[in-house]
Amino acid sequence: MTDPLLHLPHVPDGMTATVPDTPDVPDVIALLAAHQEAAHGSSSVDPAMVASNVAGIGSWTRRQVLIRDEQGDAVAWALVHDRAAGRTVIEISALPSVTDRLAGALFDWAEGVARSIMRARGLTRTQLDSGAYADDGRQQRWLAAAGFHKARTWLQMSRPVTNMDASLPGPREGVSVRRIALHDDGTPVASDLQAVHLVLEESFADHYNSYRESFPEFVQRLREDPGHRWDRWWLAEVSAEGAWLPGGAVVGTVLPPDESGGPGSYIDYIGVHRRSRGRGVAKALLHTVIRDALDSGSNRVGLEVDADSPTGADGLYTSMGWVTSYRTESWHRDLA
Repeated sequence: MTDPLLHLPHVPDGMTATVPDTPDVPDVIALLAAHQEAAHGSSSVDPAMVASNVAGIGSWTRRQVLIRDEQGDAVAWALVHDRAAGRTVIEISALPSVTDRLAGALFDWAEGVARSIMRARGLTRTQLDSGAYADDGRQQRWLAAAGFHKARTWLQMSRPVTNMDASLPGPREGVSVRRIALHDDGTPVASDLQAVHLVLEESFADHYNSYRESFPEFVQRLREDPGHRWDRWWLAEVSAEGAWLPGGAVVGTVLPPDESGGPGSYIDYIGVHRRSRGRGVAKALLHTVIRDALDSGSNRVGLEVDADSPTGADGLYTSMGWVTSYRTESWHRDLA
């Protein structure tokens, strides 16, 4: 049996399928911008992220293909991301002119690659994870045709940063927040990295679709983001039984400049250990991130929240000034 990792999808006559490389990055950026504009009316493509995924550190865990038409224009880009054991992410971006037939061929190719990754990991099943903008009926149709089902809706939220944020209150008594410790050469202290991972694993254990992600998978995946900075990782500690214990954590990144030219901050993960809930840890972490964004010259703080979260996290964010910019959806399929 041939290995799908070594093959490209079948495309209509006149089109070509290739593995993209550095010279293709500008075309992929333009393709993604057109896809986003058509899907929800605006675009916010991060060129550094595209470059990383095409030919940088992000490409190490991804298999991908770029489709060009008869004129040589990029019309579709498909990625299969070996995110973690039991989790494979499929992303397909395409111009409005792309047909259902081509989209189906790309999803078939992606399924074959995912099966190969699953076998290489010694697994008998994996969850395929894809997505769509909430208003993108075309992508939703393609996902349904490929056997996916809509699993969750996510709110993409943003909050402006102003000078008034300098007066945000500090943590309650018995709670402290600090950056993870760094060695003199700027690399993180292992015990703090491990503490962040363990706190987040524990924090999300009772959340929807939670699964165990190994420490190496966790660190590698987050370092793939060009906006990754160790000084955007925070630990909250709580006083309990005469000791200070890890009680919450934030993993943040730097967002590229928006139309005004100002960079932003993004909260990739915020979690509170179950033993620390009800002590204002989440608000203390959020206040810390906002004040740090102000100090670093960021003009906004973005985050994503589960619209159906039983914790009501969206209510907390709304009360602190976040507003929903747009909605996205997770679509899943079990592959065995």
